[in-house]
This record gives sequence, structure tokens and C-alpha cells, in this order.
Amino acid sequence: MNAARPDRDSERRAAHRRLPAGIRLRVFLRSLTLQASWNRKGMQSLGFLYALWPALFWLYPDRRARKEAARRHLVFFNSHPYLASAILGGTLQHEERIARGEEAPAEVVRFKEALMFPFAAVGDSFFWLSLRPFAGALAALSFPWTGAWAVLIFLCLYDLPHLAVRIGLFVQGYRLGDEVVERVARMGLPAIGAWLRRAVGLLGGVALVFAFRLLWVVLDSSRSIAGAAPSAWPWITALGAAVIAWVAAYLLLFKRGPVAAGYLAILLGVVLGIAWAEG
Repeated sequence: MNAARPDRDSERRAAHRRLPAGIRLRVFLRSLTLQASWNRKGMQSLGFLYALWPALFWLYPDRRARKEAARRHLVFFNSHPYLASAILGGTLQHEERIARGEEAPAEVVRFKEALMFPFAAVGDSFFWLSLRPFAGALAALSFPWTGAWAVLIFLCLYDLPHLAVRIGLFVQGYRLGDEVVERVARMGLPAIGAWLRRAVGLLGGVALVFAFRLLWVVLDSSRSIAGAAPSAWPWITALGAAVIAWVAAYLLLFKRGPVAAGYLAILLGVVLGIAWAEG
């Protein structure tokens, strides 16, 4: 009987170190302000600790242990703020193990150091260089028909996906810990980003055609009023812009790739747009 009691006590202590859902929700909501206290020394370290603090306060009732836990998260940290939610969720799992005595504190530091730079590269490429330009270009093109609703279109196209990614990766990071890397890899963000960049090129070509089409209408109306024949130079300028885009792609890139494909899409968009306008 006496031998069984320590086992039951250890099980109760282990269960006591499982973070409640309410604490995890507070940590996630605080993570939305990750960059609010950005600084040159630790960059996102203060924001990361601020988000993590409700969990540390709950996991470490002892003030000295809590201070030590906080100190290890004040080291340098910088990653993409959206994908950092996966690191934050995984950190919660590591801190639970540390609080139960199942893991050394150095493990959570290694976990953060191993993931922050790869996740920064993936997040910057997908969200900053792919999704945001795509949402902006599509919303801008819709403005002649939607008016001020174009702002809402942009917010939906950009904020809904990025919030879904943040929430999903935070949950998966807490559940999977170190294995969250495989989950992020299976999302295929680099491949999706490449397609979005090509789409941005095509939308840019269409926007260029609309701009020259508008210029054509204005000039045609002004020349008709003056009794002169309409000029074809706006279309020549549009083709010249397409050629310049192609030459720039060749001179700057030399080899084919996602960016070169974007320039090619601009060229195709201009040509197809001109053909449509003349039809």
C-alpha cells in the first residue's frame, strides 16, 4: 500500500502540470502581439516571454523556478510572427516536461534555436512575398466594381489564411512538439507561394492593360473632340512595357525560376489583355 502511494502522487503531479485550455488560449492571444516589444538585442524575445508568461506562472508556483524559466526565454529569438506560433506551442509542451522533471531546461532552448530561422525563411517567402502581394493585387483589380469593399476583400484574402495558419500551427505545436517540423513541411508553403507569385505576375499584366486601356479611352475621346484620328501609341507603349519587363527578367535573373515566370506572366497578361480589348 505504501509503495503504491508515491506512484499515485507522481501521477497527480504529472496531471497537475498539464496546461488547462484557458491558459493555452491566453498564450495564443498574447502571441498576436509578438512584435509589439521588438528590440535590437533580443528582437522578439520579450514578446515571446510575454506570450508564454501565463503558462510559466501556472507551471512554476515557486517564484525562483519561475524566474529561471523566464530567464531562459529572454535569449535572442527572431522568427516569422505567424509560424512562430508553432514554436510557441512546442515550447509549451517542452515546459510541461521540464516542470514534471522529465526534461532538461536546455532542450527547450535548442528547440527554439533549431526552428526559428528555417521558419522565418518559409514564413517571409510565403506571407510577405507571395500571399500579401496576391491579396493586394486581386483586391486592387476588383476596386472598379467593388469600391471600398476592396479593402474587405484584401482583409479576407490575407487575414483569414494567416489566422488559420497561426491557430492550426499553435495547436499542432503543442500536440506534436519537435514533430511539428514535419507538419509544416507537409503544408507545402514554398510551392504554394511560387504559384501565388506567378498569379501576381498575371494580375500585374492585366492591371497594366487596364491602365493603358483607360489611357486609350481618354486620348481617343480627346482626339475625337478635336476632330483628329485616334492614336495607336498607347498600345505600342503597352507592348513596349511588356518587352522591357521581359528584358529585365533576362538581365536580372539569367535563369528561369519563379520570378522569371512572374515576368513571363506579366508579358502574357499584357498580350492577352490587348487582344481582349481589341476584340
